[in-house]
Amino acid sequence: MNYFKSFSECLVNISSLDFDQKALELFQFQAIHNSIYKKYLSFRNIDSSSIKSLDQIPFLPIQFFKDHQVITGPMEDYSRYFSSSGTTGMVTSKHYIWSEEFYLQHALRLFESKYGKIQSYHVLALLPAYLERPGSSLVAMAQYFIKQSQSAHSGTYLYDHERLVGKLEELKSDTRKVLLLGVTFALLDIAESNVNIPEMENLIVMETGGMKGRRREMIRQELHEILTQSFKVDAIHSEYGMTELMSQAYSTGHGKYSLPDSMKVLIRDANDPYAIAQKSQGGINVIDLANFHSCAFIETKDLGKIDENGSLEVLGRFDNSDIRGCNLLLN
Repeated sequence: MNYFKSFSECLVNISSLDFDQKALELFQFQAIHNSIYKKYLSFRNIDSSSIKSLDQIPFLPIQFFKDHQVITGPMEDYSRYFSSSGTTGMVTSKHYIWSEEFYLQHALRLFESKYGKIQSYHVLALLPAYLERPGSSLVAMAQYFIKQSQSAHSGTYLYDHERLVGKLEELKSDTRKVLLLGVTFALLDIAESNVNIPEMENLIVMETGGMKGRRREMIRQELHEILTQSFKVDAIHSEYGMTELMSQAYSTGHGKYSLPDSMKVLIRDANDPYAIAQKSQGGINVIDLANFHSCAFIETKDLGKIDENGSLEVLGRFDNSDIRGCNLLLN
């Protein structure tokens, strides 16, 4: 518990730290104190003391969060868990968390580092399906942003498109910016409805991904063309996050995500999950230092590439992988 508190305090000023050094320190800690990760390393005959660089670190397959309690330390240190979305009958992931307060404050720091103070926004969260079930980390984050915005206009929405559009009309000349944070299928529902969305210079539309099996899959370019035309904005912003990660990355509209200081992505060989890719694209391995309480080294089922500036582009998902609440779109 003292280690968690100390590490969480370090993350407040993560930009001033040596990421690689903190990641290797955290790896050695979790290799000993995370029983599932320790067993995984043992199964692969890996001596944790031999790991000296990030590209040598083994990444835990993300599906372990469905079948196991992926925690570092004793269970009594954990207050609750976040659970993933899924279609009917699907086994969902559970991410046990040490502190919801840390998660919310960390999420807000990452948002504000990219977009400025939350008090500069009215936050409108369009999250049907997510709002209708317990345990969503996205809903917890959105509700926290709404509260911290200190705006009487901020709030959550389900299926009342006319009420949401009425609020947009009310706020179109406001001095604050308007952040419309929406799950993808719900934004498309509005775009294809008969409501007249006002033209707003102060509007940011941010999709969080998620078709929830309700719509056909679309390439990101097609999706964003529909949404930009319907919401009369120049670009659609995106959030890259998932239940199994405490950090989020953001895109301002061109399909590339700027990684926060708490996160680093390594691209693995698409045909060999144990090898770092020699090409520019492959499977996405994420190091999230904010996962100090669970496992910071996650082998996702997403495909992507890193450009010369260190930005992440998500290309899609591996064949036969589960449909997730985010990252269903192919570029």
